Amino acid sequence: MKDRWEERTQMPLLVLAVAFGIAYAVPIVAPDAAPWVHRLCTHVEWAVWAAFALDYLVRLAVAPSRWTFVRGHPLDLLAVILPMVQPLRLLRVVATLLLVGRRARMAPQITLTMYVAGAVIGLMMFGSLAVLHVERDAPNGNIKTLGDAVWWSFTTMTTVGYGDHAPTTGLGRVLAVGLMLSGIALLGVVTANIAAWFISRFDRDDEAERRQLELLEALTVEVRELRAEVARLSAPPSGTPDGPEVPAPTSPRS
Repeated sequence: MKDRWEERTQMPLLVLAVAFGIAYAVPIVAPDAAPWVHRLCTHVEWAVWAAFALDYLVRLAVAPSRWTFVRGHPLDLLAVILPMVQPLRLLRVVATLLLVGRRARMAPQITLTMYVAGAVIGLMMFGSLAVLHVERDAPNGNIKTLGDAVWWSFTTMTTVGYGDHAPTTGLGRVLAVGLMLSGIALLGVVTANIAAWFISRFDRDDEAERRQLELLEALTVEVRELRAEVARLSAPPSGTPDGPEVPAPTSPRS
């Protein structure tokens, strides 16, 4: 039942995650929007978090062993609890990213490469928006536009760090540390994935060569057996003289 629930809710939850991203981005990209727009986005963010929290509770209820489920999904529990401790928009970002990441890894049709690409895009987007939201009104901040935030996010995740844009607030620097660590982790995942792909490719080639060698050996054995059978059938029966029988000559009557 748990697997069936996860399969049925996978796509709706991913759609809700996209809606969360839009709701989170609109107030930051358009801070001068009407108040009702900001309220609507806030309601959407909480609704998405509630949907993921409900999903966690349902999976917990249908799990064969609830304590084993809790111990095996610590990030899911942390993501559900965080927004309740402190209802900050940044914590809802973390919660949604954790839950979406868990669901993406469980989806059989989503490969690791696609997950890594989605994680990179998601982290860059949310990192850019979060640092822009924090640094835009800082007195000494130099990240004032979305372009500056995206450039800073890209250079931070790749650990290049040109230094032309850098956060000046405490929360902004916390975001920078998170992006640095995430960039290093994702780079390791990409490297490991590429290495695993090459290894699997070589293993497939070796397996194909082994199968061809086994087929050749089996074919050689069959040919030998056929030659032996043909030789046995072609040989004359034992005790039979070679060639046709010649009648014995008869003596003439005197």
